[in-house]
Amino acid sequence: MRITGYRTLTTVQEWGRPVGDANGLFADGVVTVPIVMVDTDEGITGVGIGPHGGLDTVFAAIEGEDPRGVTALYDRMLRQTFKAGHAGAVFGTIGALDTALWDIKAKAAGEPLWRLLGGGDRRVPAYASGLDIGLTDDELVSVYQVYAQYGLRAAKLKGGLDIERDRHRLNLVREVLTEAGHGRRPGLMLDVNEAWSRKQAVRHVCELERTLDLTWIEEPVRRWDAEGLAVVGRGIRASVATGENLTGLEQYRPLLATGAADIVQAAAVWGVTHFLRVSALAHAHDVPVSPIGNTPVALLHAATSVPNHMVSELQDLEPPLGVTLDLYVEDGAFVLGDAPGLGLTIHEDTITAFTHRSNTLTADSPNVRPEQAGRRLLAVGHVVPGRPAEAGVARDEVAGRFV
Repeated sequence: MRITGYRTLTTVQEWGRPVGDANGLFADGVVTVPIVMVDTDEGITGVGIGPHGGLDTVFAAIEGEDPRGVTALYDRMLRQTFKAGHAGAVFGTIGALDTALWDIKAKAAGEPLWRLLGGGDRRVPAYASGLDIGLTDDELVSVYQVYAQYGLRAAKLKGGLDIERDRHRLNLVREVLTEAGHGRRPGLMLDVNEAWSRKQAVRHVCELERTLDLTWIEEPVRRWDAEGLAVVGRGIRASVATGENLTGLEQYRPLLATGAADIVQAAAVWGVTHFLRVSALAHAHDVPVSPIGNTPVALLHAATSVPNHMVSELQDLEPPLGVTLDLYVEDGAFVLGDAPGLGLTIHEDTITAFTHRSNTLTADSPNVRPEQAGRRLLAVGHVVPGRPAEAGVARDEVAGRFV
């Protein structure tokens, strides 16, 4: 079997509501989802979800090769890009191709990827993650009531801009999940997406912990700040979770060596091989791992085969437009199916018929770091134009300004 070519598509995740984090919002709730499809001379096509940056350059490393040698091909892609660097979008391209190759390998074997990788249980524990910072109280409660109907008893909220607002919102979700769990204490996490300085992080979390039991605080300071993450970890009771934006084992090593990460994360767009290697490194330090991403299907398969998987992120309960998945959510877990490969089907006609918006980044996008991040003196909040501000939310139409 030989790799003969690739195709790209871009679809969207349609949330039907604003989504975002401390850095900004997609007010229309529409998020682009890039897809790579790798073809072979035996008619097997693999699918990967991730960026397309530098695709021609990266693909040259694997063209004409046997896709079943996926681990060796992953290292060839890293070597292909080492001079310019394999971080960021290029690392995502490598991850998308890597995921597609694992899909091909499992399809060729006639097995779901979770079984090919040696997983013994198709059920993968999940937590709810609504990208919910732009929601009103009523919307927030409604969203997590739906998650609760699927048996989810842990939730990660977006926050970091206002202590009292975060406390209020966490309490609302705690009540929803406690009621659904018949009085059992739920898991609560807060993700601030690198919005704080070290002192801000300790002060903010310690104040929350006067009345709340937080399972973890996610990305409290910059992703590469091993010393800062360790300082935060020593100053609070909650665990520190980080790693979703790290793009190589060399970036994880100092965090684990200094005890800066209590829970190691890896993003779905970085690929299966990356996740397996990160999991092994974390396991050597007795640290659990937790995959993140809106469509983390490849890492769900991989999670079944690693001994230190804790829980995986469940964002939207619906897949991206034109994508179907051989899995379902039940009793607080993803349940993987028996379809060969990832169990991911792409409906190309549906995707190509959709009119896409521009991918141009705006200043209020979650993908653009606000100028004052880590240096804010007073609380700020998100207001979506045309939606009412609530108590505790700044009446400022531009996220990140002082008020």
